[in-house]
This record gives sequence, structure tokens and C-alpha cells, in this order.
Amino acid sequence: MDQTRYQVGVAQLKKIDGVGGEKVIESLKTIAPDLGNYIIEFAFGDIYPREGLSLQERELITITSLLTTGGCEPQLDVHINGALNVGILPEKIIEAFIQCIPYTGFPKVLNAVAVAKEVFAARDAHNQ
Repeated sequence: MDQTRYQVGVAQLKKIDGVGGEKVIESLKTIAPDLGNYIIEFAFGDIYPREGLSLQERELITITSLLTTGGCEPQLDVHINGALNVGILPEKIIEAFIQCIPYTGFPKVLNAVAVAKEVFAARDAHNQ
């Protein structure tokens, strides 16, 4: 039996973003439930399962896109965790952020590194 876009999306969301992704969707239920459904069905049901890129590559693209956009620190938090969840090492995340300096500037990179620092510290504290 084929899974629906929603079922595929929920599975991808759990695999990548875990609790953080579930919290985002839950936070939307009382104010914008359709937005949560769009995130699950489109982003995680249609885009993430596509062939051609690994989950690691997709998360690396996602976190650098969020950095470049700027003002997306809550989403960066979720997706830095997602990057770690799919096996990207903290050093690689920071290196990807440093690569963005010539194209987006120091302020956005500094903001992203600050979010990464918090995520890394929280995960270290949780794993001790």
C-alpha cells in the first residue's frame, strides 16, 4: 500500500528533525494547522524524499539557506539539530557556515554560529 504524502512527510520529519520538528508542527495546530500540513506534505513529503541528494546534503543546503536568508534562527535551531541527527559533524556545520562569509557576510554567519553553539551545548548537556 502506498503511503500518503502526509505519512511520508511525518516519517521524514521524525527521522530528520525529531522532537524539534514535532514541536514546530504542534505549535501551529491552534493558529495555522494548514501551515503545519503544508510543511509535512510538501517539504518533508515531496522534497526531502526525492532522489539525487542524501539527507546530509539536503540538511547542509537547508542550514546554509537559512543562514543566508537571515532572521531564521528558530528554524536554524531545528535544522542544525536535524543536520546532527542525520550524521553531519559539528565541525562540518561550522565549516559550511564559514564558507558563506564571502557571499552573505559576517553578521549572518555570526548569528548562525551562535545558534549552532547553543544547539551543540544543549546536545552535549543532554548526552552527559
